[in-house]
Amino acid sequence: MFYRKVTLAFGLTTAALMAGCSSQYKVSTNLDEENFRKYFSPTLVKIYQNEQEFTGDYRYIGLVEGQDCQVEPHHAAPDEINARTQARRQAFNKKANAVIFTGCTEIESQLCTRLLVCYGKAYQVIPE
Repeated sequence: MFYRKVTLAFGLTTAALMAGCSSQYKVSTNLDEENFRKYFSPTLVKIYQNEQEFTGDYRYIGLVEGQDCQVEPHHAAPDEINARTQARRQAFNKKANAVIFTGCTEIESQLCTRLLVCYGKAYQVIPE
């Protein structure tokens, strides 16, 4: 019984001291909500194969493109997933929630060893 009282008293004293100390510190962070929104924005743009897949009304927004550059020959080759993700981010910035990719191609570039560009059409789809 005595042990329980001592443990309880010690626990309460420790909690009170920690609560008193914690009010003296202010936590600041470099996390920015807008950075999270930008990072995850491509996931909000669904990829479709054609307009027949849309389940509701839709409106054409415009063309989008994304690219992936291999700067040096020893760097990773340009990746279609990166280029398409960049295009989906561009579609999101245009208030689109759907994209239909029309193709990807390598083009010549003075800045890149290899440059892959993916093209698509952005839509705003209103589900039924």
